[in-house]
Amino acid sequence: MTIGELRGRWRELFGVDAPRHSRPYIISRLAYRVQELAYGGLRPETLARLDALADEIDRELKRATKRRPAAQDRPISGTQLVREWKGVEHCVTVRNDDFEYQGRPYKSLSAIARAITGTRWNGWLFFGLKNMRGANGHGSR
Repeated sequence: MTIGELRGRWRELFGVDAPRHSRPYIISRLAYRVQELAYGGLRPETLARLDALADEIDRELKRATKRRPAAQDRPISGTQLVREWKGVEHCVTVRNDDFEYQGRPYKSLSAIARAITGTRWNGWLFFGLKNMRGANGHGSR
């Protein structure tokens, strides 16, 4: 069959226009659809299992996008972060797994910013590692 004939067959079998994929892809998808119509689709148990797996992947992706890996944008160990607040200079040292401020270890920059200001701050924002419009300075539109 020509690619035009394959696309016409796709329209008959799927009820929508064929995607812009290669000829081998279209042929393999059409072959599967013909078999599916002739012998039946997946068993209900298999479909339920696939749905459960897809839901699990969606949950994992949502969790992963909520928390960015710390090492992705984290300054190199040994970096000194300096911030002046109300006329006092504050120095934080980045360590492998945490941060040091005034000789004490802190798990996050936000905890240090809270210790300095007495209020809740985004630590990355407080120390100038990101701005209010996003990490790259270009806000979303």
